[in-house]
Amino acid sequence: MSRLTFGTAFLGLVLSGAIFGFFYAWVCSTMWGLDATDPRVAIAAMQAMNASVRNAIFAPAFFGTGPVLLLAGVFAFRSQNRSAAKWFVSGGLLYTLGGMVLTMVVNVPMNETLGALIVPEDIASAREIWSDYSGRWQIFNQIRTLVSGVVLILVGIGIFELARK
Repeated sequence: MSRLTFGTAFLGLVLSGAIFGFFYAWVCSTMWGLDATDPRVAIAAMQAMNASVRNAIFAPAFFGTGPVLLLAGVFAFRSQNRSAAKWFVSGGLLYTLGGMVLTMVVNVPMNETLGALIVPEDIASAREIWSDYSGRWQIFNQIRTLVSGVVLILVGIGIFELARK
């Protein structure tokens, strides 16, 4: 196995783990915390978090995971390790569709709609807005978390296959 193949696969593992961890944190703590607070605070906090996530620390994991895994698949294939290649390519395609595209098609538009709102002073109005947003947003976040977890497993299997040859 070439260093390039292993290095790309390892980078894919790190990026897959990072994006899985990011989505997972929203599932097991962030959204529960926001749901437990005053909905006016939850809306304002979510607006701030959504505005801050577009940064150079987040971008490699979000945008790079799919391409890096596809590249690892190409390198593995060129190294005559078709088994590893199929795991990396499967992970890259799965993340691209079930992680990145899902986020761009569902979660980002929801975030932008919420971000454009002026937080209502009336708690009943804020509760209705937050309730409508949070439940739907969490369903799609759980899907992308599950997808990203499966991708992480696929990358692990691919690295195992690299090590076998």
